[in-house]
Amino acid sequence: MKKGLIICNAGPIFSLALVNKLSVLESLFEKVFIPKAVWEEITRDEIKPFHQTIFNFFKDKVKEIVGRNDLTFIMDYGESEAVKLYNELDADFLLIDDKKARLIAENLGIQCVGTIGILSIAKEKGLLSELKPLFRMFLNNKRYYSIKILNEILTKHGEEGLESIV
Repeated sequence: MKKGLIICNAGPIFSLALVNKLSVLESLFEKVFIPKAVWEEITRDEIKPFHQTIFNFFKDKVKEIVGRNDLTFIMDYGESEAVKLYNELDADFLLIDDKKARLIAENLGIQCVGTIGILSIAKEKGLLSELKPLFRMFLNNKRYYSIKILNEILTKHGEEGLESIV
């Protein structure tokens, strides 16, 4: 059964697009939205190989925040709008990877999940057969995740861990 509404920040969008797994968001959640600031960030670089995939997936999922954004002094523009939209839409989850922004969001009472968490849930639900090739692709394409955490998730799912140097 799908769970409610998730608001996405840019970093996880790029990571999921890189491994061609944006679709897991729609498989896991009833509704997926991004704030306009995140839309501007993810569609800015038209030469990225997965630009069209991101554009097509999110073009109908963009929402403008209504109220004033008072968080830009502690978070970047996209992250702060994502937090604001989460609150305005009474979302269930915020998809965010940035450690500092996630800590701030969690301190504001927001239920956060990261890219690795989403992929782990997708694996538990049988939507993915393997995580290791996706994790390797992240590391080989400068998507920065802790090898220790990646290996913990791989072990949890009965997969062989990554070597220190991929």
